[in-house]
Amino acid sequence: MNPVIAIGPILLLTLSSQLSLGTAPAAGAWAPVEHLPGVVDVAGPRADGRLVVSAGRNLFLLDRASGDLQPFATGAGGYPPLPGDEPYLAVSSGRIVPSTGCRFTRDDVFVIDQAPHRVWRISGGRANVFATVDGVDSLSGITFDDTGRFGNRLLVIGPSHGLTVVAAVDCRGVVTHVTDAAPAMEGGMVVAPASFGAFAGDLIAPDELSGLIRAVRPDGSTAVMAASGLPRGQDTGIEGLGFVPAGFTRGGTAYFADRSTPGNRYPGTGSLLSVDSATLVSNGVRDGDLLGATEGGARTVAVRCDASCLVTEVAQGPATAHGEGHLLVVADHPLPGAAPLPPAADLGAAARTQALLIRAGLAVLAGAGLAVLVIVLRRNRRRMS
Repeated sequence: MNPVIAIGPILLLTLSSQLSLGTAPAAGAWAPVEHLPGVVDVAGPRADGRLVVSAGRNLFLLDRASGDLQPFATGAGGYPPLPGDEPYLAVSSGRIVPSTGCRFTRDDVFVIDQAPHRVWRISGGRANVFATVDGVDSLSGITFDDTGRFGNRLLVIGPSHGLTVVAAVDCRGVVTHVTDAAPAMEGGMVVAPASFGAFAGDLIAPDELSGLIRAVRPDGSTAVMAASGLPRGQDTGIEGLGFVPAGFTRGGTAYFADRSTPGNRYPGTGSLLSVDSATLVSNGVRDGDLLGATEGGARTVAVRCDASCLVTEVAQGPATAHGEGHLLVVADHPLPGAAPLPPAADLGAAARTQALLIRAGLAVLAGAGLAVLVIVLRRNRRRMS
């Protein structure tokens, strides 16, 4: 892995990785499991096994076994109808944040409010603004760190002047910028488990425009983890990511939101899509793999990283699918995974370095401006004398 450089006053750390594309088997198929107009994301499972689904500016609880779908957090004080098109969400697993000693409450739901760049918390059916992230144009991704390198914090991202801000939010709503200059990325991001080789504990996020899957380390440095090898571009490229949990190969289901988007090249079906573990396993998927699906057509790859990262296409959706948000992979009978990793000591080091460089650059510019002003004033005095 080779670090690359500073551009102007902003430090960009980019690392390269070895990539290879596997031979694609006959891909399995995603199929609608629940018709939900406006469906945009799915998260969980909660302690009771139900999934949380965001659809049509509302939240729902989905029972995986029965298919029963119930409105969630409705009524006075409940979930507000957020104005953005992509209110992605994350469900807390109840982890303690070591730096604070407090804990995210199990099953609390966190949702991004895009334009106001706020994060809402829904706890016990009631909603409140949990945190506001500064320095971003909007918010475009959310996930929990359940591996530990980011201190078990909630992670959110948002675009800023062509780059991406990555922020970590603790259980008291305190926001720490991990980096203010990550490359472009948005959508259903996830933190890699401790078993995922060189990228263990990193934030893994997609970029639909380039088709790349990127990794962000706790210090804010970034790497290209893999190239999806799938079609790329606006509303087309890689969108949703999810890791295959331990025990999935013995039974389970993957889920992906297919939003109805009339007039788009990929108009969607307005459904929550699913594909079962048997189908994915028959195409080579194993516990611990990363799955990634495109926004256009829900074409899906599995990524396995050892000495290098092997990418293999394993499923595809309806040709008209318009995938959004996370690719959620749920085991029927989950097994214990690898032990959590210790928190990194250098959380946000890149953001602090970037801020110092920017301040230094501004000081240099201010000094140069003052020097020019002095020269001009002296020349004017000489002319007048």
